[in-house]
Amino acid sequence: MLYVIFSEDVANSLELRKKTRTAHLARIQLLVDQGRILVAGPCPAIDSEDPGEAGFTGSVVIGEFASLAEAQAWADSDPYMLAGVYAKVVVKPYKKVLP
Repeated sequence: MLYVIFSEDVANSLELRKKTRTAHLARIQLLVDQGRILVAGPCPAIDSEDPGEAGFTGSVVIGEFASLAEAQAWADSDPYMLAGVYAKVVVKPYKKVLP
């Protein structure tokens, strides 16, 4: 089943993101390689594709997991979570309807 993982950053998270980005992306790439990611990406802090020093306010991942518990465990062990980039993570079942 698909699950949406919505993560909210701590204030001024950009430096922490930069330090941990490689590990974070490598972990997501494993799911991409398995065909388990529908979409993933950060939420810019300003209305811009490249927010620069404004940074990001969080991230969204929609991926396939065997259960809510598995999706939650995956989210809880994300390098950004472990490094303190994320203040809060919400994981919910997701049903793709469109397109």
